[in-house]
Amino acid sequence: MSKNNELSAAPLRETPFVGRMWIGGEPAESSAGWLDCVNPADEGLIGRVPRGTAEDVDRAVGAALAAQEAWADLAVADRASHVRKLADALAGRADELLRLEVADSGNSITGMNGDVAACIDRLRYFAGLGYELQGSTIPGSSDRLSLTTREPYGVVGRIAAFNHPLAMAINGLASPLIAGNAVVVKPSEQCPLSATLLGEIASQILPPGIVNVVTGDGQVGGALVRHPRVKRLSFVGSEATGRAIQRSAAEVAVKSVSLELGGKNPFIVFPDAPLDKVAEAAVLGMNFVWQGQSCSSTSRLFVHDSIYDEVVKRVAAKAASIRLGDPFSWDTQMGAIISKTQLDKVESYVASAHAEGARLVTGGRRPTGPAFERGFWYEPTVFADVTQDMRIAREEIFGPVLSILRWSDVDDVLGMANAVDLGLTGAIWTRDISTALKTARRLQTGFVWINGVASNPRAVPFGGYKNSGVGRERGLEELYSYTEEKSVQIFL
Repeated sequence: MSKNNELSAAPLRETPFVGRMWIGGEPAESSAGWLDCVNPADEGLIGRVPRGTAEDVDRAVGAALAAQEAWADLAVADRASHVRKLADALAGRADELLRLEVADSGNSITGMNGDVAACIDRLRYFAGLGYELQGSTIPGSSDRLSLTTREPYGVVGRIAAFNHPLAMAINGLASPLIAGNAVVVKPSEQCPLSATLLGEIASQILPPGIVNVVTGDGQVGGALVRHPRVKRLSFVGSEATGRAIQRSAAEVAVKSVSLELGGKNPFIVFPDAPLDKVAEAAVLGMNFVWQGQSCSSTSRLFVHDSIYDEVVKRVAAKAASIRLGDPFSWDTQMGAIISKTQLDKVESYVASAHAEGARLVTGGRRPTGPAFERGFWYEPTVFADVTQDMRIAREEIFGPVLSILRWSDVDDVLGMANAVDLGLTGAIWTRDISTALKTARRLQTGFVWINGVASNPRAVPFGGYKNSGVGRERGLEELYSYTEEKSVQIFL
């Protein structure tokens, strides 16, 4: 999508956009009616999708089962060719996908433009990894040969989050398809529109039943989790929902479940760090471009006592300069929060921060003016003098609220950083590589940036420690996770 092309005045394909479920390569509606989709920026109705049911999930799984064996029997090169064609087809309709993403999520076009491009790149990346699905031979006695092969699970379920709607769906498609699986995608009920268009495009490229999209609320997700023929599941979302998925899946069958859950991520600043770069990285790492609605946001900024006041001043100034506004404008740096419920949650955390004695240095309110009279808006917010016992220091807010804490002893700051039950990402800033590596080793998170932030290269595994999840996405480890390893022993 070119920045020179403005989408503000471009209508959606339909007004409102009417999405469909896609089951067995065909559009489908639901006996339970429809779910309305609201633009978070102005609360206007922009579309609707079917309110799927457990019966719809069962039909989708049946269609996937009917198609999967023939798909797995294709040569790796043929599956890869299909997936590359899907990437090309998405690229051909990137503007339409981008328009839906911005309208449905409230995220700015600058951020979502990168998401759409990354989705296309992800499909092409995994299409090129097919020949890495290799087994091995194991040395043994001279009268027998032992070897392993990798085989697909069959039907894979993907339950996606709302903050990156298309990306979360594609992340659950690319590697399972290359591995030979068929997929049933359940998008978030808060942002389902792009997934229905993805289902439409996939139905024109892939064999019927290989990609199925079932929209709806928690009933659909629950039915997918509990379906006995879906042995492999992946989910991105909240810690509470992840634990519920584990419990529910285990009541039905033994399943392979990967979870990318919440984060309350530390950003530790040592006294020798470059202050201008630290301030810029702290704002970038907070993911204000997504309204702070990112599990990888470094929402706890731990600053050494000797540079604390200066860093607070610089971070506050940078956060205050972020431009809120029309998500379709290329000048906008931060859009609207996903829903009234999430906005209320953010406001409740800000109120608790005030009550517990944190010092507000910028933001902390809804923006004013004609552009913000409707919609779910909140200013980029920074609190200083936060202490470990405050709720904003312990609990994931999933909103545009950054907490700054003071430290002077390395053991103390690592104790605070590791004190929460979540451990997804972390950042360490120092000029001393020995200090950086020692600190990274002690930090209880699955992904650590040193003198950087908010960078997720394609092939680098991503996932969390503790209650931030199990399993890893991106790279070969993800591809292998969608296969079962079979051992074969041949007696000579």
